[in-house]
Amino acid sequence: MKQIIECVPNFSEGRNMEIIGQITDQIKSVEGVKLLDVDPGAATNRTVVTIAGEPEQVIEAAFQAVRKAMELIDMSKHSGAHPRFGATDVCPLVPISNITMEETVKYAHRLAERIGKELGIPVYCYEEAALQPERRNLAYCRSGEYEGLSKKLSEAGWKPDFGPAEFLPRTGAIAVGARDFLVAYNVNLNSTSTRRANAVAFDIREKGRPMREGNPVTGKIMKDENGKQIDIPGTLKACKAIGWFIEEYGIAQVSINLTNISITPVHVAFEEACKKAAERGMRVTGSELVGLAPLKVFTDAGKYFLKKQQRSVGVSQDELIKIAVKSLGLDDLKPFNPAEKIIEFVLEEKTGHLLMDKTCRAFADETASESPAPGGGSISAYMGVLGISLGTMVANLSSHKPGWDERWEEFSQWAEKGQALKDELLFLVDEDTNAFNKIMNAFGLPKGNDLEKAARAEAIEEATRYAIEIPLRVMRKSFEAMEIIEAMAETGNPNSVSDAGVGALAARSAVMGAYLNVKINASGLSDKSYVEKVLAEGAELEKQACIAEERILKTVNAKIK
Repeated sequence: MKQIIECVPNFSEGRNMEIIGQITDQIKSVEGVKLLDVDPGAATNRTVVTIAGEPEQVIEAAFQAVRKAMELIDMSKHSGAHPRFGATDVCPLVPISNITMEETVKYAHRLAERIGKELGIPVYCYEEAALQPERRNLAYCRSGEYEGLSKKLSEAGWKPDFGPAEFLPRTGAIAVGARDFLVAYNVNLNSTSTRRANAVAFDIREKGRPMREGNPVTGKIMKDENGKQIDIPGTLKACKAIGWFIEEYGIAQVSINLTNISITPVHVAFEEACKKAAERGMRVTGSELVGLAPLKVFTDAGKYFLKKQQRSVGVSQDELIKIAVKSLGLDDLKPFNPAEKIIEFVLEEKTGHLLMDKTCRAFADETASESPAPGGGSISAYMGVLGISLGTMVANLSSHKPGWDERWEEFSQWAEKGQALKDELLFLVDEDTNAFNKIMNAFGLPKGNDLEKAARAEAIEEATRYAIEIPLRVMRKSFEAMEIIEAMAETGNPNSVSDAGVGALAARSAVMGAYLNVKINASGLSDKSYVEKVLAEGAELEKQACIAEERILKTVNAKIK
């Protein structure tokens, strides 16, 4: 599964689109990175650029963009409404999928170090990437802005985290950080009143509303002994909100920025807005996502609403997205297209060559053709897919069985585990063919002089090792599936026990078939200690799979006699 991060560099140029174009051209030149958005502002004289992709490529694209901005933007002549202290003012990295914040911070530090060393720009690390506690706050790092930077850099306490403590009049400094994903999200009300929408916004936002003497609306705002306004906090953390009227739709909305969706997810904000609107006599009719959001926003929401209905969450990704869209009312104002709004989907390469994108008939025809791939490895993985799919089906049927209402969560948990295994095995169907192609490509390398021969031999060895690891993963995951299948044979809906039996046959066949691929690929590897290790693991998995199959079939046959 690919790791995906987002990067949102802000450049101190929002009026000269030729300069912005040259900077974004640097991003486009890096393969594997997608330019998602370019948002220039004339008043702020600032452009916010959004890119995403795998981490290595993203930080390379960010570095090249920072380099080009250093060449083209002269901060000594810059003015604008937004706080700033550098040509590339800020450059945050955001974890999107299959990557932790801790890993993202490491990439931020790598990028910051390279900018400091190779470009000689003073770099301050902020938010999750901060190396000093007080520098977590971006406003603190940027205090004094560009105009105060020369003096600040001369002070020991303001030594940059990376790069020299040297004032560059043309370039200034840069803040490199790591933060959670920010979701811009609007909740639709059956009202045209901005004031009432604002009231809901104040109810939910972290800052809340000012405390007033006497009348909570018109009373005098209360202040503490230092003259600072006293606020009554709202109900949601990491949430900013305001109410407004949208002429285009003729409705009032609660406009929300969720600054940390691991603290307050979208579905939690939606539910709280519904609750507070209802308390004020209004109804939420739906919501609107501004820009893009990670897949997790939708799968988490789908699971949340299914659990509220006491239904199994072990359904497909597409079903979870559909439930999320309908439950949040994301199609209230206009059609909602997940392919255009979910970051991972926007980044997908639609090659049209994936086996799993074919019909069952087309997959069979492709396998039966004269091409050597797909072959036994992909078929073994697909047998594993079918095996765990049957086990997951039994779990979902059991979750909804009349009279078993109190057991829905038990079976939902099994089904959720089954879906995760199914998705990984689906990936391995195509990856086995990719592994075969890697070997073919390695054998096709030139073998003229000694250096070429050595490089070719190393490439063949590496590709062969990968072609062993893939079917070995198929074995592990298919055997793991048998635990779910056995549980369904023993405790699941008795009307579907034969389906569990067929699932066991398919999963065992997947293990045995994948082991044949491990063995045939291992025969060409020179690392004998590695070969011995993987063959031993494979033999044990095959043995245990056969034992599990026999045990499951015994249970199944006892129940259908």
